[in-house]
Amino acid sequence: MTDDAAPPQGPQARPVEPLALFEILIRENADSLTAFLRASVRDEHAADDLFQETMLIAWRKIGVYDRSRPFGAWLRGIAKRLVLAHFRKAAQQAPPVDEHILEHFDQRMAQVDRQSGDTLEEKLAALKDCIEHLAPRYREPIDLHYRQHRPTEWIAEHLAMTRDAVQKQLQRARVQLAECLQRKTVWTKTDQGT
Repeated sequence: MTDDAAPPQGPQARPVEPLALFEILIRENADSLTAFLRASVRDEHAADDLFQETMLIAWRKIGVYDRSRPFGAWLRGIAKRLVLAHFRKAAQQAPPVDEHILEHFDQRMAQVDRQSGDTLEEKLAALKDCIEHLAPRYREPIDLHYRQHRPTEWIAEHLAMTRDAVQKQLQRARVQLAECLQRKTVWTKTDQGT
């Protein structure tokens, strides 16, 4: 008696299983999604929880994912809704992020995704190098505002400056960083937006 259900022999291409495909797509987009969530929520533990929740929803809805569209943008769409729900549940007086800011983060991450040849880690390393080469008067406000999440009022008081002076320092630092990243071919003028 022959076994008609035996697997085919030879180098025939087998379709990628949904779980394997999902794992590949997640591996390629995990760092980008983590950066998006941490920039949106600014609470590492909440961002990690939202990451896990995003993964669960994405796995459940993988069947409706349109493969003609970027997977990273689809994941961020799920995460964006979860972030907004997170802030509604937290019932904070004024959520630190609104839908327009999330959209801006999403657009920035999409720009990073479109850059060819560089990984997110390489881009972050280039940014770190550019920050290290800023003059101290620019580096300190950047560090306080973006890494330590200090408001401009706090920075002004801490550095004995006016709020307007701090905002000008931050703006000048961002311009210098953009120019540095352009020289490193990590960021293009079209990525800067308006």
